[in-house]
Amino acid sequence: MFLALLSAVSFPGLRVAGPTDADLVDRFQHGDRRAFDEIVRRYQDKVYGLCRRWLDDAEGAEETAQDVFIALYRSLPGFRGESQLSTWVFKVTLNHCKNHRLYRNRRGYRRHETIGGKPEEDAPERQLADDGAGTDSAVHRGEAEALVRFALAQLDEEHRQILLLRDVEDLAYEEIGDILDLPRGTVKSRIHRARAELAAVLARKIGREDI
Repeated sequence: MFLALLSAVSFPGLRVAGPTDADLVDRFQHGDRRAFDEIVRRYQDKVYGLCRRWLDDAEGAEETAQDVFIALYRSLPGFRGESQLSTWVFKVTLNHCKNHRLYRNRRGYRRHETIGGKPEEDAPERQLADDGAGTDSAVHRGEAEALVRFALAQLDEEHRQILLLRDVEDLAYEEIGDILDLPRGTVKSRIHRARAELAAVLARKIGREDI
């Protein structure tokens, strides 16, 4: 069931029309700064969505996404096309999410509650999914998203990032390997362990027989 929950909050695939990513990069590197506007339009939802789920913080996700595109703008002149643009964008996004999280943790910002559900002292109250049944699909979707955000927040960094890339962003094993600098076999085994860990977290919030 947890894969169904993840798919309930995934983003629709990118609809690339017009110039390819490679065309946009080439135009930008030859002085057409308007090409970067199209890159932003093409990837802004993906970048923000990944930041939002990684950080579980809308304001922090918006700030981090802005930093990502600033970094991309500054680095794009040196991009040599050794990987797909999408792979590079995801890698830069993950690095910024990690840095933002480290910075936030050093400042003692919003410590996560324990798996048992009780927040640490001075932490704001977490809003978790209601266990009751409902008939409204929008309510169900909201409950599923809240539950998934809670469960993902409990995973270690290694498992969280690989589930986001595979089960939310629906990236291929090869692209995930390029982003994380891992061989394909390691990607597959890590996804298996991450799903098992996620299932264990979800089992604490919903009936084990539903997972």
